[in-house]
Amino acid sequence: MGQVKAVIYDIGQVLIEWNPERFYDRTIGVDRRKALFAAVDLYGVNDQVDRGAPFRDSFYALADKHPEYGDEIRMWHDRWLDMASPEIPWSVRLLRTIRAKGVPVFALSNFGIEPFETAMQHYPFFNEFDQKYVSGYLRMMKPDNDIYAALEAGCGLPPESLLFTDDRPENIQTAAKRGWGAHLFEGPEGWARALVNHGVLSEQEAGL
Repeated sequence: MGQVKAVIYDIGQVLIEWNPERFYDRTIGVDRRKALFAAVDLYGVNDQVDRGAPFRDSFYALADKHPEYGDEIRMWHDRWLDMASPEIPWSVRLLRTIRAKGVPVFALSNFGIEPFETAMQHYPFFNEFDQKYVSGYLRMMKPDNDIYAALEAGCGLPPESLLFTDDRPENIQTAAKRGWGAHLFEGPEGWARALVNHGVLSEQEAGL
């Protein structure tokens, strides 16, 4: 790979933790959570929100369809920030260090509109991306090619100059097929090492 001209971040499980199961285990108990997730397609509705469907209305309608789990389903909306936390400090530091070196940082994330607006108010770094490619606004999602093409068209940079990290292998595979540098995020230390290996940061800058 040649010189990296932009670094691209996924958000959930890369910059912030995103673990609904953990939230529900803590809130309603493991057995009740397992029963809820087996009976109700929470992630399917979340995918619809990520494609631009209204957040509150989607989950409240789902709750109406499953009144036996209504309170728990509404929590996905009402207590969303408790699921989308905490931030991953090392990843955020790396983002800011990259930008301080003059390398632009983009977001490429499957994220609903209302959740993204909420997160921007809660996490300052959500406002620090040089460009944002967010599924809810664009009505297209990873790992489909079209959202990657939208980023390429928007930034005008050649694919081989882009370095992307994401926690989902299928999202990394699409990027790699398009010629991007692609790193499967399994923790901030590995990502820091990848930034060093790609010549974006020194070991000291990366915190290694």
